[in-house]
Parts: sequence; C-alpha cells; structure tokens
Amino acid sequence: MRSPRLPSARAAGAGAAVLAAAGLGLALALGALPPVPVRFDGIEDLPLPGGADLGDHPYTVTAEIADVLSLVPQAAVKVNDVAVGRVSAIELDPETWSARVTLTLNGDVRLPADAGARVEQSSLLGEKYVQLVAPARRGPADGARLADGDVIPVARTSRNTEVEEVFGALSLLLNGGGVNQLKTITRELNAALGGREPEVRSLLHRVDTLVTNLDAHRGDITRALDGLNRLSTTLAGRKKDIGTVLTGLSPGLKTLENQRGSLITMLRALDTLSGVAVSTVEASKKDMVADLKALAPTLTALADAGADLPESLQVLLTYPFTDEVMKGIKGDYLNTYLHLAAAPGTEVIPPLIPAAEPTPTPTPSPTDPKAPTSRRQGAASPLPLPALTPNDGGEHR
Repeated sequence: MRSPRLPSARAAGAGAAVLAAAGLGLALALGALPPVPVRFDGIEDLPLPGGADLGDHPYTVTAEIADVLSLVPQAAVKVNDVAVGRVSAIELDPETWSARVTLTLNGDVRLPADAGARVEQSSLLGEKYVQLVAPARRGPADGARLADGDVIPVARTSRNTEVEEVFGALSLLLNGGGVNQLKTITRELNAALGGREPEVRSLLHRVDTLVTNLDAHRGDITRALDGLNRLSTTLAGRKKDIGTVLTGLSPGLKTLENQRGSLITMLRALDTLSGVAVSTVEASKKDMVADLKALAPTLTALADAGADLPESLQVLLTYPFTDEVMKGIKGDYLNTYLHLAAAPGTEVIPPLIPAAEPTPTPTPSPTDPKAPTSRRQGAASPLPLPALTPNDGGEHR
C-alpha cells in the first residue's frame, strides 16, 4: 500500500500565490481596500520578517551620513542593540553629496535631541543597520528630545570600519608595505645610534628644553603670529603703494648696477683708508695721550673760572665804553673830565717873552645880546700855559 504523496514546495508556493491573488481580488471587489493603484518597486519594499514593532504612533527622523556603505531600505534601526525602528528611505543630497537616511522609529522611544547615528554591521558578514547613540554627558541633560522631523547632521554621524578596508590595509602591509624592510631599518638605526648614546641623550635633553621653552612662551609666539597677521593685512591693504615703491626703486637699482664697479672701487679705497687711519692712530697714540694729559691743567683752570670767563669776554668786546660806563650817559651827550697833575719836583718856568699889558675891555651889560657867552658869564681870558721843565734835565717843552 503506497503512502499518499505530499505536494512539492513549488506547487505549494503556486497555490499560495493563487490564494493571495484571489483574496486580493475579493477585497477589491468588496471595497475593503481603497481604489488606488498599489505600487511595488521590488522585494525591498516588503518588511523583513522579525522586524521592529513601530507601534501605533511612529515618528520619522532624518540622518545625514557621509557614507552609508551597503545599507539598504528596511534595514534595522537599533538603540543599545535593540531594534526600535527601520530605514524607510535612502536618498542622495545634491548639495553636500551625502546620504539622507530616513529613519522610522517607535513612538515610545525617547532619545536626546543631540543623539548621533552610526552605521554598523551585525557580524563579520552580517547585515548593516543604523545604531542611534546618545552622547556622553558631562553635566545634567537639558531635557530636549528627538522629535518627528528632526535632522541628525553629518557632524554627529559616522560608520564602522569595513572588513574589506581591514583586509586591504593588511594586504598593503604584507605585500610591499615595508614589512620586509623592518630589518634593514632596525639595522641602520642600530648602526646610527650605536656608540652615540650620550650624544643622543644630550640631543633629547636639548629637544626637551627647547619644547619646554616654546611651551612657556606660547603666549608670546601667539602674539607674534597675531602681529605678523596684522602686518600681512596692512601690507595687503597697501599693495598698490608697495607696487609703486618697488616700481620707483627699479631705476635706482639699475643705476647702482651700472655703478657697481665704482662702488666696489670706493669700498676698497675706504678699506685702505681705514687701514691707514688705524695705523696712524696706533703710531701716534702715545703722543695723543701725552697732549691730552698736558691739556688737563688748562681745561681744569677753564673749568674753575666758571662764569668769570664769559663775563670778561663781554667787557673786552665793549672796550673802551663798557656796559657799566654806558649806564652813566644821560641823554645824547657824554661828559668827560681830564685831570692833569705834574709830577712832584716839577719846576714851572715862566715864558721868555713877557706878556703885554692887557687892554681893559669895557664890561658889557648883562642885557647886551652881542657879547660872547663867556664874557656875559664873567669868565677871564685864557692864560698861556707855562712850559714845564723836569728836574731830570730833559728838554724844555
């Protein structure tokens, strides 16, 4: 007796498809589904089995990621490795050339407003998913939550290293990456440093001192860089003036270039002159020192004279009428008096010819205007001055 034959898997699948089509047609006929066309772009539109429960009130968040690797729609979204949502869509931002990943999360999931997103892999060859990460807090949270329509920027997104990248780096290291040269490098370093340990230690000590000093003066270095920045800004603002100056210097530089031979000759002559001057000073050094020592008393006396010397020069330049004499002048005339005195023992000799008797002259009346002034004043007529004969036998005067 033969056992009944079970239907094959292909036949069962075909039967299930027929039943699904029949059920869909019946639902459309009864009006249970809206009369809109159903869009189906591929199997990726179907939710994965065992996905996260989105609840009754899910909300949507957009994450901007520079590289999503092989992340696909319907991938899981996890928080602390617990699925809380799925990837709804992945689009390219035409401005930043980064991926805009739309995440649909369960409405009961509460995340801080500054949460980040990272693309990770479930295992070595597993699927990609998005991990939402809360930032490390250094203080109390402000209470803000990630809400519907929020955007996680590129600055708070990242990705894990791919297995292919690890294998590529390992391949580069093992195949021509320099592993076979480590022995040569080690041997050359030993040859360079062998026997020079004190010098290397001293070098490291000096480098440490230099770095310490640079660190201690980093404020000065920063100020110097800021000053250099200001100088560069000033020079950039006066670029036209600098260009004018450089253009004006060009003829002068050409003239100097044309007279380079004469300048070189002059400098050589100056060098020779300096040599002669130095030899002359060295030869006459003792005499010069002796002359300066001889001048010392004179200079000392002049210093002791003080203000007397300028005052004497002032009187000398106004001789014979000094400033003190001029103080005695009143008006426009200067009264001078001359006193003559004979030396003691001088003999007065009368004149050789006796003087004639003077003719009496009538005395004019005081009111006569024609009379001389001296006569009106009653002055006597001048007498002849007798000659003086000195006792020493000199000649008569």
